[in-house]
Amino acid sequence: MSNNQTLDIAEVSRHSGVPASTLRFYEEKGLIISVGRQGLRRLFQANVLQRLELIALGQNVGFSLDEIGAMFTPQNVDIDKKLLLEKAAELDQNIQHLIAMRDGLVHAAHCPEPTLFECPKFLKILRITGKAKVKQEKQKKKPLQSGG
Repeated sequence: MSNNQTLDIAEVSRHSGVPASTLRFYEEKGLIISVGRQGLRRLFQANVLQRLELIALGQNVGFSLDEIGAMFTPQNVDIDKKLLLEKAAELDQNIQHLIAMRDGLVHAAHCPEPTLFECPKFLKILRITGKAKVKQEKQKKKPLQSGG
């Protein structure tokens, strides 16, 4: 498929697995652009498939659509390598946290204490999870409080 070839929205959806409604949403957000219409159907250049793959990759590693959109211009993709390294560091932190949680759960499953609530490691997991939840809630509320 050459980059000069155009695909209608149904073909893009079929090739990419992305629903047409999502393609229209991505177009509204400026992540992809149509190059015209064939009847009522939007037409896209074939290279939109690669752009959709980049969007999927970005979402899979935790970038928001706005962050992904900041890397895209209508004609080019300018991936900020510093931003990639920051996201990789964030993923490393998440991985370490998940490993610690997994190890704690495995320990709790094999703990010789009569109940989980007598297992010190399980109680630690509960405290850590509770603190993390409170921290998440505070972070969600911060933008609302600073808008005043």
